[in-house]
Amino acid sequence: HNPNWSDVKNQEIFGKCNNPNYHGHNYELEVTVIGFVDKETGYVIDTKQLSDLIKDNVLELFDHKNLNLDVAAFKNLNPTVENIAIVTYTILKPLLGENYELKIKLYETPRNFVEIPN
Repeated sequence: HNPNWSDVKNQEIFGKCNNPNYHGHNYELEVTVIGFVDKETGYVIDTKQLSDLIKDNVLELFDHKNLNLDVAAFKNLNPTVENIAIVTYTILKPLLGENYELKIKLYETPRNFVEIPN
């Protein structure tokens, strides 16, 4: 729901997802890190460290929250699956460093997802 639009326009654009009192999803997040394998460790990245970065910086921020009200990034940004993926990318990319390419795939349903960058 975009509060700057009429009810008719909100319904036309967002359809059944339109609700001025919000609605929710159970998202599935895939994080892909692309880089070179370190010859000493055999890792592109330590997946435990990656898991901790995701947990501490994304899941703790978003999980079981009303994104519209509880997450500062969405104060003036509609939390569409696209925008959630972009915000997730923006959070994680600087934490990984320049040696890695990052892709975020966020599923809204088992068949509907976005991938950033695409």
